[in-house]
Amino acid sequence: MLLKRRDLIETLTSNGYELYRHGSNHDIYRKGKKQIAIPRHKEIVEDTARGILKEAGLK
Repeated sequence: MLLKRRDLIETLTSNGYELYRHGSNHDIYRKGKKQIAIPRHKEIVEDTARGILKEAGLK
């Protein structure tokens, strides 16, 4: 199953994360000192999205 990138970003931003910078292959979102890398794909594999949310402390 695939998750749309914009839905993942919406979840992060609604929980206090802000865009910190654009990388070459990833965008970096930050909340305090915690940084999360979001790949630049239109759709993200569910396992990857779950790992990103877990790293962010949301699941």
